[in-house]
Amino acid sequence: MEWFTAPDYWLARLVFQRALAVVYLVAFLTAALQFRALLGERGLTPVPRFVERVPFWRAPSLFQWRYSDRLFAGCAWAGCAVSAALVAGLDSLLPLWGAMLLWLVPWALYLSIVNVGQTWYSFGWESLLLETGFVAVLLGNDEVAPPVVVLFLLRWLLFRVEFGAGLIKMRGDACWRKLTCLDHHHETQPMPGPLSWFFHHLPRPLHRVEVAANHVTQLVVPFLLFTPQPVATVAAALMIATQLWLVLSGNFSWLNWITVVLALSVVRYPADPPSAAAPLWYEAVVLAVAALLLFLSHRPVRNMVSRRQVMNRSFDSLHLVNTYGAFGSVSRIRHEVVVEGTADEAPREDGDWREYEFKGKPGDPRRWPRQFAPYHLRLDWMMWFAALSPAYAGPWFATFAERLLEDDRATLRLLRRSPFPPGAPPRFVRARLFRYRYTTWRELRETGACWERTYVREYLPPTRLAGAPERS
Repeated sequence: MEWFTAPDYWLARLVFQRALAVVYLVAFLTAALQFRALLGERGLTPVPRFVERVPFWRAPSLFQWRYSDRLFAGCAWAGCAVSAALVAGLDSLLPLWGAMLLWLVPWALYLSIVNVGQTWYSFGWESLLLETGFVAVLLGNDEVAPPVVVLFLLRWLLFRVEFGAGLIKMRGDACWRKLTCLDHHHETQPMPGPLSWFFHHLPRPLHRVEVAANHVTQLVVPFLLFTPQPVATVAAALMIATQLWLVLSGNFSWLNWITVVLALSVVRYPADPPSAAAPLWYEAVVLAVAALLLFLSHRPVRNMVSRRQVMNRSFDSLHLVNTYGAFGSVSRIRHEVVVEGTADEAPREDGDWREYEFKGKPGDPRRWPRQFAPYHLRLDWMMWFAALSPAYAGPWFATFAERLLEDDRATLRLLRRSPFPPGAPPRFVRARLFRYRYTTWRELRETGACWERTYVREYLPPTRLAGAPERS
């Protein structure tokens, strides 16, 4: 069938696949380096405890049959290896069916991780990577030109990501309709980047322009994805430019980058593509799976048109078709949980309390934020939610404090610095809630601090290990 393939998108497929493999690599690397403290056998929310109460059909995963930290590490590092092989183009050296199976491996491995990841993997970009990765299985390799229907599915996914995010903003916080959300967002976002302070201090009229441009990109431009070229390429370029602006303004894991990857599949590059007919079995598989995905799309569509639209919801346990969105409401005030420990015999208010430093989240007012995205600091992100409400931290924060008291190496590796030397943990740990605000230009020059913080209240009272022996 001549209509089945689009040879002009041969190079677009190549760029998309290599970029997607890079995102996969970052995701698996994040899992490999952080899982032991978060999900391991002695993690803050252990996988074995989770699979005991959640059946396989609700959370399909390799770890439903067996779990060990060694097996999890093996899956994560295997995912890194396969992703690196895909970046290098191994799929182009295999027969068509072999390439499809190779692309299926990272999807299955990452699905196994996400489905037992609990609160640490509850972010929308996890489902977005899985949905994108599943569609990518159908793209094929150099033996065939890219199927038209798969290219459409990628545009349909990009449309839902952008248009859904635009709708949730218009229906959510009134500041999006008043064009004032960015008066606060750069300061109160989950994890600011090195340029966020400067974005916050842009003139307010420019903030209005930012919001208005975002509305156009998310509510108008997505419809242009389905128009003929070169209009579709221009629409994709506008989305890429918007996402790169967001990359500069904060740390949003790989959310912006996976959106850029999707937009790259829309761009038609000048090339001299090879021509090859698609085998019948391949056409049958692609059309059957595409029909299934389009059928399942009725659920996110119903969500988008609903007045009670929700963000970042998976409608099936395989994360095949999902709904997306971000920042339907924007905080006006930034709170941060500051964790401290002391080696004093008794937890006095005026004692020698020393602050634990996190890698990404604000702590020391003089420490400038760093760029971590697309790498995802999961604990730092959840600390932002913990500051919004203790309910977000209920399942894990007490255990986190316990691990600090135990001088747990895996947990301490998630932090930037412990104020206590190895082998000499604190006797007590506490947490306090502070209000943070960006300093002004004058305050920055005078103090060198990018943040100013004010004590709000106690978050966790001084805590020690039960039955801990006295030390002289």
